[in-house]
Amino acid sequence: MTKPVPDKAEIALEYPDKFYVGTFEHSSRFEAHLDGNGVALVLERPGTEDVRKSVHLHINFGLLAGILRELAGSVAAIPKDDIAHRELLASALRELQEALKTC
Repeated sequence: MTKPVPDKAEIALEYPDKFYVGTFEHSSRFEAHLDGNGVALVLERPGTEDVRKSVHLHINFGLLAGILRELAGSVAAIPKDDIAHRELLASALRELQEALKTC
């Protein structure tokens, strides 16, 4: 089930001969779920053919764990006085941790 994007995502794909960039904001929607191998993420921007776009991404569990470790190592980049974003991330991680324990 898709939900509204609560903040913003910027996506860039770079190939040797092409460069694609897209932004997904509040008017966009997202879906994220775990499957047997990892995380599936879909970002969708609805609209007419000239503005409509979507990104589908699948990240296996090993890579996701590596990404989370890298993020943990770079938390200092979030200013200490940015309590709102720090708490938002901490709350979401607590929910994920609890869900992993109960299944």
